[in-house]
Order: sequence, then structure tokens, then C-alpha cells
Amino acid sequence: MKLANIDLIIFIIYFIIVSSYGIWIYRRKKKTSMDTKDFFLAEGSLTWWAIGSSLIASNISAEQFIGMSGNGFQVGVGVAAYEWIAAIALIIVAVWFIPVYLKNHIFTMPQFLTTRYNDTVALIMAIFWLFLYVLVNLTSILYLGAVAINSLAGGQYFHAIIIGLAAFALIITLGGMKVIGYTDVIQVTVLIIGGLATSYIALSMVSGKIGSGQGVWDGFTSMMRDSPEHFHLMLDKPGPNATQGEIKNYLMLPGIAMYFAGQWVVNLNYWGCNQYITQRALGADLKTARTGILFAGLLKLMMPIIVMLPGIAAFVLHKNGSLQTEMAPGGKFNPDNAYSAILGFLPTGMKGLSVAALTAAIVASLAGKANSISTIFTLDIYKKYIRKDATEKQLVWTGRITILLAMIVSIILTWKDLLGIGGEGGFTFIQKYTGYISPGIFAMFILGMFWKRTTGAAAIAGIITGFVLSIVFNGYAPDWFGHENLLYTAYYVERDGKMVWEIPFLICMGWSFVFTMLVMIGMSLAGPRINPKAFELDKSMFKVAPSTMALIVVTLILLTMIYVRFW
Repeated sequence: MKLANIDLIIFIIYFIIVSSYGIWIYRRKKKTSMDTKDFFLAEGSLTWWAIGSSLIASNISAEQFIGMSGNGFQVGVGVAAYEWIAAIALIIVAVWFIPVYLKNHIFTMPQFLTTRYNDTVALIMAIFWLFLYVLVNLTSILYLGAVAINSLAGGQYFHAIIIGLAAFALIITLGGMKVIGYTDVIQVTVLIIGGLATSYIALSMVSGKIGSGQGVWDGFTSMMRDSPEHFHLMLDKPGPNATQGEIKNYLMLPGIAMYFAGQWVVNLNYWGCNQYITQRALGADLKTARTGILFAGLLKLMMPIIVMLPGIAAFVLHKNGSLQTEMAPGGKFNPDNAYSAILGFLPTGMKGLSVAALTAAIVASLAGKANSISTIFTLDIYKKYIRKDATEKQLVWTGRITILLAMIVSIILTWKDLLGIGGEGGFTFIQKYTGYISPGIFAMFILGMFWKRTTGAAAIAGIITGFVLSIVFNGYAPDWFGHENLLYTAYYVERDGKMVWEIPFLICMGWSFVFTMLVMIGMSLAGPRINPKAFELDKSMFKVAPSTMALIVVTLILLTMIYVRFW
């Protein structure tokens, strides 16, 4: 795809608007003294719509545009479960998690662990989160973003795009959370407009190729008639004669079984126990934080239209011969090319807007992740263990230097893909390395919040148990315990040219979480009836205002309608 001059002009205008707005916000704030709460949390200054927009802008990145669109090509609307269940997870976080954080003045996730358990648990997890955020999340976002935009720009600017994305993110990040939060409002607006435009073109193409040519609704109904198997949320369990494609789809989305634990562990850990996400709401009052989080939940319901629907459209067009010559010589099609395939058909001008939308998603995610890295290092390591007497100004500058160093490390790792993200696939890379510890982290947080008996020793045991069990279930269980039993069914699937037995990833995560909970509960029962460091909870913390309840009801009604229609 080649960008015309008008596309470049549209993109440059987007860059100037976002950068100028960020600098303006920073200069306004600079007139007063900026302390750590301002820089890391934008305490009291983010509105509910800024919090909700920032949550979505930071969540949606290249792995969604490229990875989820590719999964839409492969399996259809089933992959949207990650987005739609997130809406319920955000309700749970808003009603039950955020009050606990705000009442106990929690600014970082390691601080939560210190307050509830002990310094040892907090330090272990702070170090681990730093490595995870830098080596996995920040690097993979930068790599995937550079690959995606490079392919759209002609394929010759990979290293220049790496530098450009990192520099753009730095402009926003060095101004602190307030700059990130308010520029994310623009980012998410561009993201939604550009994403909807791409989906509009995709559906119009389907309508013109296999429908009656009467617009987007005709395109959507034509897709449903042509490929009804792509419009079912629940996949059937593969039988003895299942194809490799059907098995791989089920390993990705194991039907209704994934809703018993795995899908909830993924979403509640990500949205409720993740510095990168919760940081946006930790500086606000309870009502503002709740409204912002629930607003993000409503936006999540529409995200599959932007990041998944183009993938299904690409599948239908490819199936009917419309993408074979353009994107798939020889009849082979890489699902990760689905989004780029659709962008290639956009008219001049719209291409620039869509590239801006993709860039907005990438830059917002980079900025949010970098700020979380600096927050954890500055407040949970530097201030506590390196320089306890540091002034507010020194802490803010330490945070900025940390952001710069983290970005430099990610550039070095991305430059020649030293971590092998491209070979493994970006979405898989992120899920693989974060998923191994999600069961232990979520168990540690959920029991720490709501069960006063949970001990620090149990928390450490939970992290270790969750990690070990994830390795066992994902790599060794089929050989050790058989290919089918009461806990799981393993499937014989081709991976990297060889056949292996594999259990669906979400099933592995679910059982790892269940057994980790049992270990932590068992150990805690041997301790005092009430742990001295347990949080004080009262029912009034979890009461919601009528307006908040209205948002919850609207979200649940919309979600119910979606599941009834596409079950």
C-alpha cells in the first residue's frame, strides 16, 4: 500500500495536534510545582471521560489491530469474547476492586502487596513486573507497531518507524499521567473514527463483491450468509475427524469451557491487578473512577467492530477470490495480513486516517506502559531502597529518566528483533509470557482483598504454584497424565512443523488458578484467623450511585443481546 501526499498530510496533522495538545497541557501544569502524585497519577485532575478514554487507548494497540483481526479471519466473532467479557470485568473492578485501592491509598500494585502482605512479596513482584513490562509488553508493542506501519508505508522504513514511534511516545510520556490521560482522549477519538472507517470500507467491499451492493448492512448480512461458522461465539469441541484448522481454533477458544475460569483470570487480572491499567483511576475520587471505568466498559463493547470485523471481511473476500492476487499469491493467506489487506483498498485520504488510528493505538499503549514502568521503579524501588530521602523533584526526574532508559532498551531489542517476537507472533508472545503468571497474581490479589486470613507466605507460595502449574499444564501434562481426563482434553496439533499434544491455553490457566487458590487457602488456614495486615472492609464501600447502576444495567443488557444473537 502506497500513501499519497494527502494521506501523509492527514497523518502529519494528527501528529501535530496530539503533540501540541500534550505540550500545552504540560506547560499549563508546569506553572505549578509538579509532585509525584501529579506526574504518576494526575491526582484529581482526570475526568471520567479522560479515564475511560485513556483505558481504551492504552489497551488497544497493534496486537489488537493486527492479532485480533487475524484471529477474526481464522475463527470469527468467538475471539470477541476477550473484548466483551472485559466489559463485565470492568464492572467488577469498578464496584469491588477500586474502592479497596482508593480506601487504602494504593498508588501502585507493589504498594498493594506491601500494605497487604510484606515488603518481600512486593519487591519480588516489582522486579518481575519491570522485566515483564520492558522485555515483553513495551518491546512487543513497539515491534508490532513498527512492523504494521512499515508494511502500510511500503516496507522500507522499519527502523525509522521504530525511532518515530518511540519519540512520539516520549513526547507524551515525559509530561506525566495528566498529559497521557488527556492526549488519550484525542488518540481514542482518532482510533475509533479511523477504525470505524476501515470497517465501513470492509463491509462496503463485501456488499459490492458478494452482496447486492447496497451498503454496510448488506455487507454484514452477506458475510453472515456466506460464512455462518464465523458468527458463533461458542466453538464445538473437535471430533475424531476434525481438521487441523478446527483443532487450532478450539485450542484458541475452547467453547463454553473457557468461561469457567480462564477467561475471567485473563480479564480480571489484566483490568484489576495491572499497574498499566489501574493507574489511570487511582488518582481520582471513587465516583469519577467508577464512571470512567464503566465508560471504558461501554467502549469495549464496540471494539470488536473496529479490530475484529475487518478480519472476518478479509476472510469472506479471500474465500470468494477477491484478495488472492493482492495479498495472497498462490492462494495462501497469512491471517496477520488481514487488517493490512483491507487498508489496501481504502481510498486516498482514508488511508492516512487509518494509519493515524493505528499509530494512535500504538503510541497510547507505549506511553501508558512507559509511565507504569517509571511509577513502579521510582516509587517501589528507588524511593524505598535506593534513596529514601529523595525530594519530590528528584523523584519526578527519576521517573523521566526511567522512561527514557526503558524506551532505549525496547528500541535496542526491537531493532533486530532480538527476542524473536516476529517468529513467535506478537499476540502469542504477549499471551505466553504474561499468561504464565496471571493465575498466581490474580489469586494473590483476590484473596488479599477479600479474605482476611490470607498470609504473606501463602502469597509467595501462590506466585510460585501458579507459575509452576502453568508450565506443567502447558508443556508436560499430556505426557505425564494422559491425553484426556476429568480436567482436560489434549489435542494432536501441528506446531512449527511437528505434531504435539496440546491443552487449550485458557483451560490450562483456569486449572492453574483453581489449584493455586487451594494451595493459598490451605496455607492461610494454618495461620491466624485474621491476618494483622488484612484490609478493613465495610459494605458502604461497595454501594453504587443510581447513575453508576444505570451504566452497569445498560452494559449488561447490551452484552446479553450480543450473546443471545451470536451464541
